[in-house]
Amino acid sequence: MAAAYAALVSLVHTIEQIQHHPRPPVLLDENQVQSLQEKVAFLQDFLEDYSHRLSQEHGDGLMVRIADAAHAAEDVIESRIVDQILDQSTSTHEEKMSSIDHFYQDLQNEIAHMDLIKKEVIEIKGKMGLIQDQLHRDSVPAGSLSSSTSMGKKQAMVGIDGVLNEIMDKLTGQHSSSRIIPIVGMGGIEYSTRQVLLELNLDIEKDEGNKKKLRQKSEEELGETLYKSLSGRRYLIIMDDMWTAEVWDNVKFFFPNNNSESRIMITTRLSYLAFQITGSHGLKMNFLDEDESWNLLCKTTFGEESNCPLEVEEIGRKIAKHCKGLPLSIVVIGGLLAKSKQTRDYWDYIVENLSSIVSLEDDERCLRILYTSYHQLPVHLKPCFLYMRVFPEDREIRVSQLIKLWVAEGFLKPISGKSMEEVAEKYFKDLIDRNLILVSRFGFSGRIRFFNIHDLLRDLCLKEAQKEKFLCCHDIRKGINAQRCIVVHQNASKGKHDISQVLQSAPLARSLICDFQGALLFDSLRLLRVLNVTDWDGVYSRNRGLQDEYSSEAIFKLVNSRYLAFRADLNLSSGFRSSLHLLWNLQTVIVKEMHVIDAPPEIWKLHQLRHVQFYWFHLPDPPAGDEFVLENLQTMSSIVNFKCSEDVVKRIPNIKNLRIGYDDFSFSHYCLQNLDRLQTLESLACTFQSRPRRSLLLNNLSFPHSLRKLNLYRNGLHWEDIATKIGSLPFLEVLKLFDAVMGPKWENSSRAILQPKSPANRWLL
Repeated sequence: MAAAYAALVSLVHTIEQIQHHPRPPVLLDENQVQSLQEKVAFLQDFLEDYSHRLSQEHGDGLMVRIADAAHAAEDVIESRIVDQILDQSTSTHEEKMSSIDHFYQDLQNEIAHMDLIKKEVIEIKGKMGLIQDQLHRDSVPAGSLSSSTSMGKKQAMVGIDGVLNEIMDKLTGQHSSSRIIPIVGMGGIEYSTRQVLLELNLDIEKDEGNKKKLRQKSEEELGETLYKSLSGRRYLIIMDDMWTAEVWDNVKFFFPNNNSESRIMITTRLSYLAFQITGSHGLKMNFLDEDESWNLLCKTTFGEESNCPLEVEEIGRKIAKHCKGLPLSIVVIGGLLAKSKQTRDYWDYIVENLSSIVSLEDDERCLRILYTSYHQLPVHLKPCFLYMRVFPEDREIRVSQLIKLWVAEGFLKPISGKSMEEVAEKYFKDLIDRNLILVSRFGFSGRIRFFNIHDLLRDLCLKEAQKEKFLCCHDIRKGINAQRCIVVHQNASKGKHDISQVLQSAPLARSLICDFQGALLFDSLRLLRVLNVTDWDGVYSRNRGLQDEYSSEAIFKLVNSRYLAFRADLNLSSGFRSSLHLLWNLQTVIVKEMHVIDAPPEIWKLHQLRHVQFYWFHLPDPPAGDEFVLENLQTMSSIVNFKCSEDVVKRIPNIKNLRIGYDDFSFSHYCLQNLDRLQTLESLACTFQSRPRRSLLLNNLSFPHSLRKLNLYRNGLHWEDIATKIGSLPFLEVLKLFDAVMGPKWENSSRAILQPKSPANRWLL
């Protein structure tokens, strides 16, 4: 169902992008478009209103046919676009007209096919009749109820008092024999382990800059660095989700045993592993009893202060009982109930589905319980959830990256008055509120920066995504010629030839997601829209032999692309300049290579452009004589000698994130006083190659009041200037200064900058 819905939304999205483009790459027949949109809207409404009422007999086959029909129509349209852009032949007028006729006829055939499906759906709805089951109406649209598990709220602490006391005793005790503390529990029960760590108020250091440096070291270098950093210090090490004793054997020598107060905490699902490592069976994270399960379900569903309505208490206790004391299952089901009306009919439906799976083995039972929550997701959230499977296991994922990918994939249904990024953020919050994904880290401003997903939920994503052919995780044993999204996670030194063969057999692929630089591009990937071939940490191995820098010429021939993230070769600048104008629908370009490039003037004509991220690039002046406005542009990073002229300001009215740098001091030429006219700008980073004169900055530099985050590098301001120039910014949450201020110390007698102008002013660095 997720694949069918995503295919319909994507088709509508593609058509609307063509219709609203100032220079559409293909002309669509208005009558055909109207007919196609009417049928797609009908099928979308059907999936939104009736999806929970379809039997498997009707549902699975129908979903496949809907997805195939929407994909086929989109294939016809996008193939025509690619052919037309890349066609450099000297075709005769008759040949061109014949090609156009074939295009319209092919599209008409797909419209007729979709009309047959519409008639089939009408017949199915008639057979269903006035079924009294109104459960689908009890599932409240995401965001319409206040959630008991809103983002950033601490989860309920239930049933862990005894374990918490025991862990605290082992952490604070003076017995060296308890230096290693194993905690044991099955998959899903380690949810309680996370809550224990939260309750301990552990301040876990996460220095991203240092982590990137460490990832480039060999294992021996890492071990030596770790040993030296821990020597003579009291430390707490947490090794999460261990599966083999070999892992411990490889690292145990790097933990100096010179401080009796140091501790190493290990979490694992395997009791025997705890015994192998420590000679004891460790602390057991037990299942919750019935009262604890009910208490946790209530807190997750209704919040800390609210009580369960008497009407559903009896059935609610049955739901808690069927979760068999597994905390992860309870909080996920609680997240589902929190987003639904508290009616007995709906809760009866939930308990009936849980009753059939209580006899399964623990992990399988948990997976089936979690499936109930997935099945009850509103259909517009299902593609978003299944997409989590594209990310590698056990990684923190940056929220901003997820949102860019969601938008580029085209399966987000628009919401009136909201940008697509705002829609994505709303859907992300809905998944957080349903406890289907976990917040792992907040930014300085309190916003979520990173998330992860429990491995059982990730397994669920994989099963459902492959069942629906929503995405394909690298499997060379099966044909993938009809796959739309291909995901490859493996070591860069293995399987490069096999992967190349797989990609050659995927002519309809729209997305290629790789976490290494080993995949190759082929002409068969001509319809590709999303290309992400950079590792998720943004760090590259020092062994260049394990990677392939991508040919810029090949990359920029992907004329249907919306999202490009890759490491480029040394010819990036020439390839970028010569081919950029072909990328009619480009939204995001992220190039991780330490070259300064020159962007061509055509960058100002990329109507859909949303995010541009290079190491450094020169942005040309807008071409004279045209009035293109980049309404969707939100991010530009990093621009050398950015000229903030009035013309530029008018063309980027919705810019939110800007990183700029200057290697000379011609500030009047660069019009920095116009920065305060960027009234949507939220994050600004400004660096100078050498420190400019204070008077130049005071006279030319001005900041917009919309700023929430400001980073300054090597400027010539004095401490008193910080208060006058920056202290008046009403929404500023984060201020970072790097070699940025003159003077021995900050005499802040008025404390102007420390006084909150709004509740948002919480963090200053």
